[in-house]
Amino acid sequence: MLTLTTDPAHGGRWTSLRSPAREWLWHRSAPGRDTVVPGDAFVDAGGLEECVPTVRGLPDHGDVWARPWTRDADGTEHVRGTSFTLARTPRADGDRLHVDYRLTAPAGFRFVWAAHALLDLSEQATLRMSGGADTRLFPEAAPLLDGAWPAGAPWIAGPWPAPHGLPLDRLGPDDGTAVGAVVDTPSCCVHDGADRLSFAVEAEGQPVSTALWRNLGGFPDTGPYRSTGVEPMLGRVFDLADAGPGDAARVPASGEVRWRLTLTGACRCPDTPAP
Repeated sequence: MLTLTTDPAHGGRWTSLRSPAREWLWHRSAPGRDTVVPGDAFVDAGGLEECVPTVRGLPDHGDVWARPWTRDADGTEHVRGTSFTLARTPRADGDRLHVDYRLTAPAGFRFVWAAHALLDLSEQATLRMSGGADTRLFPEAAPLLDGAWPAGAPWIAGPWPAPHGLPLDRLGPDDGTAVGAVVDTPSCCVHDGADRLSFAVEAEGQPVSTALWRNLGGFPDTGPYRSTGVEPMLGRVFDLADAGPGDAARVPASGEVRWRLTLTGACRCPDTPAP
């Protein structure tokens, strides 16, 4: 069973995701996180941040991580952004944790959402996603690839788990690199020793994917640290400004988009283990 703790007063951040064996969320000391206001630069304290309507770009990490949320008696938590409202309701179901989301905005509103989960993983951890899934690499990967980055390209694509020869499914020791990728698959299973954590996102009629932030001591430029983000997404880009047709979620005529994030501590791998 997974248990969830959130902090509505400070951006709705998930502060704990525990299985009987371990805490899954990574944290770092960031005292300024508790005093941010909308418009402040992002403060990375770890945990899981709700990033919407973008992840990168403006506002950095979205519009709700620096706003207070409200918790209702039924456990639903909600926040009002600049041009939308977001609500989420977590619910335990056996060994699964379901989180149901609802975004309300004017019809036609486009957005990207990511459950920006930073996980506390060992060097031996591996990530299992659907083999061959289209995987977008972003420009910070350019120094790690053979050949020049195409001029002006916001991303280049290749198949999971090694787009353009860059293996992303194994973390390994710190090597001073930081790479972001978006994989065209709705689910991921994390293996770390005997422990498992799987994510799956469902959103009828909307683009879904899984983002990866593999920071092995390459970010930030000053005082780099290790962090691994596994991020179920609506959309297929980090920055809403880069979204082409089909790359962002869109609010229909009803004015509402609903989706579900399911987490489990059991192994429900979308692919077989690598040899």
